[in-house]
Amino acid sequence: MQPPQAQGPQPLPGVETIVAIGSGKGGVGKTTVAVNLAVAMARMGYRVALLDADVYGPNVPLMLGASEAPRVLPDNRIVPLEKFGIKVISVGFLNPGDKPLIWRGPMLHSIIKQFLGQVDWGQIDYMVVDLPPGTGDVAISLIQTVPLTGAIVVTTPSDVSLQDARKAIEMFRQVKVDIVGLVENMSFFVCPHCHTEIDIFSKGGGESTAKQFGLSFLGRIELDPDIRKSGDSGNPIVIAGEQSEHAKSLYAFARAVIARVQEVKAAAPERVIQIR
Repeated sequence: MQPPQAQGPQPLPGVETIVAIGSGKGGVGKTTVAVNLAVAMARMGYRVALLDADVYGPNVPLMLGASEAPRVLPDNRIVPLEKFGIKVISVGFLNPGDKPLIWRGPMLHSIIKQFLGQVDWGQIDYMVVDLPPGTGDVAISLIQTVPLTGAIVVTTPSDVSLQDARKAIEMFRQVKVDIVGLVENMSFFVCPHCHTEIDIFSKGGGESTAKQFGLSFLGRIELDPDIRKSGDSGNPIVIAGEQSEHAKSLYAFARAVIARVQEVKAAAPERVIQIR
């Protein structure tokens, strides 16, 4: 008798596209990028979900101004919260405040499986998954549970950030996840007085790294105090609309992501990732 085969990643019913947002290190604005990407896509007319898988630092509730606990149905399925046109779930809704989650691998795998399979997502065009920084258990659990359409790596132009971004790129490649591209966050600062671009964290590192690894460069997002203020206040900057000076670089990034995702899906329409 043959031993049972290990079950591979299973598609989520109703979810067309799953894109993970990762980074090699913290502090690069990964959650800001994920939240604004999801909300921008929703404002473009797509059905969007945001899964906050950063269990160690779940900042999505703060950035969306949402704190209520999700509703649980009689069959134990979870109803995601809805904010700014997106469906969202986060461990921050279950563990609010400043109390840390001190979890090891099996517990992390369990919560990721629950958030993916037990949440009533409905029909979704794009699911954006905000991963913890680094290359640890949560990313692997996600990859083992559902077939990802692809991953986006977030970096800043600094050499320290780029060194860790390269590790994230190699991690996704080792587990056979397509990389949608690399985005350079906090790319430049425009002086409000002289309107000159100032390269606080160096310049051009993200684009050159993307070229080095044969990846698509998804754009440069500026270092803008209004983006930070909007996240802290629970009102993502992209709700100001695509014509807002403060939101333009994020909308350009969102459109680049949509275009690249379509290319990735066209190149590998039937591929299912297997982890052994």
